[in-house]
Amino acid sequence: MKRVVIVGAGEVGYYIARRLAAENKEVIVIDRNPDVLNRCENLLDVQPILGSGNDPQILLESGVKEADLFLAVTNSDETNIISSFFAGVLAPEVVKLARIRSEMYHGISREILSRELKIDMIINPEEEAVKTVTRLLSVPDAEDVGEFAGGRIKLLGLRIDQCSPFVGRTIADIRAASGGLPFIIGVIFRDECTIIPTGGDIIRENDLIYVACERGILREVLGFFRCAPRDAKNIMIIGGGRFGLKLAHTLESKNYGVKIVEKDLRRCEELSAVLNRAVVINGDGTDWDLLLEENIHHMDVVISATGDDGTNILCSLLAKKTGEARTITRVNRFAYIPMMSAVGLGNIVSSRLAAINTILQFVRRGRVVSAIALKGENVEVLEVVAEAKSGIIGKPLKDIKFPRGVLILCVFREDQTHIPTGDTVIEPGDRVVILTTRQGISAVERELMVKMKR
Repeated sequence: MKRVVIVGAGEVGYYIARRLAAENKEVIVIDRNPDVLNRCENLLDVQPILGSGNDPQILLESGVKEADLFLAVTNSDETNIISSFFAGVLAPEVVKLARIRSEMYHGISREILSRELKIDMIINPEEEAVKTVTRLLSVPDAEDVGEFAGGRIKLLGLRIDQCSPFVGRTIADIRAASGGLPFIIGVIFRDECTIIPTGGDIIRENDLIYVACERGILREVLGFFRCAPRDAKNIMIIGGGRFGLKLAHTLESKNYGVKIVEKDLRRCEELSAVLNRAVVINGDGTDWDLLLEENIHHMDVVISATGDDGTNILCSLLAKKTGEARTITRVNRFAYIPMMSAVGLGNIVSSRLAAINTILQFVRRGRVVSAIALKGENVEVLEVVAEAKSGIIGKPLKDIKFPRGVLILCVFREDQTHIPTGDTVIEPGDRVVILTTRQGISAVERELMVKMKR
């Protein structure tokens, strides 16, 4: 993929543009706001175009006819729909992704948009964020949870606290202590550093390690890392906006006990009318007395889900005062994400980051099934289907010329998960989970490419 046209230079558009520009792709960014375009021009190696993505002439100026990918990611659903329509008329072969959030554009409307406008992917950030929350709820004590091969491979972000028996021990020591338990530690996040570990790397207190394993041994792996198998039953959601409501609906359907706190009385009445079993409370989630009155200390999980990052951070910090409830914090500003663990809030969900993960699978070359960016932007995990003519087929992994910072985490073949060694040979049709730093992306894409056009 060489040329990408992005309509919208907000948080999502800027983040994707920065990521692709760093990989030497040709990126054109369209926006009506000169201030956000100046930010792109000053900080990124992209071509900014001032104007509306709804203007066919602007799209022609962007070179959309020669583009491989078209992203419409403004804050306006209508702008994204119309710009995708014109892009499709001007460049029928371009792959089109549109960010569409309003509920009225889903269900039958979504099918019509996909079919008639030939939009390849409609991205609802709130839907993607709800999926993130349900994954976090499924695994106790994990700060982050990724799923591959239809959920049969888990990638767990585990925090190493001061009481962990693994502090001061090498990766090789940990592997030996496991007694052959099939997992792999793929990456360590330490302060501002990202480490793709070897056997000699030492685990330190407060490291965030990512462990890949097969779903069937999940509890064994969690037990080995001293993570308690706690099941969540009672959940409090603070914030009854679009995301909070969608989350409450999903959790009700999974038989969780749900209590939702919303300070707007009219919105509370709307929530009560559409929710089935959830208890709706009119109040402020930053009111400590209210939280105590509503038995926050009996909640298993408190999810701060308002539209304001600062309010969510404060609500989660108040919830942690009980010492019992696990917290999940909605944070959309990317600048806040690296700082969250410093204030004791490890479990975070970002609608924008969830949308970006969906976009990344279309950006990458090869048959990429899913892609996840871990804790910021320096590491990606890709799930790919190995094609018969790609460069990773038919030779031992130790002979594939991947640069440092690229690691094969798992291979899924015929319903079996394999933690690979240097002698593992990838076969056509295998699902391969690859972890790579940003610097290794181009090399990974080269190996995944096939002789025919995707």
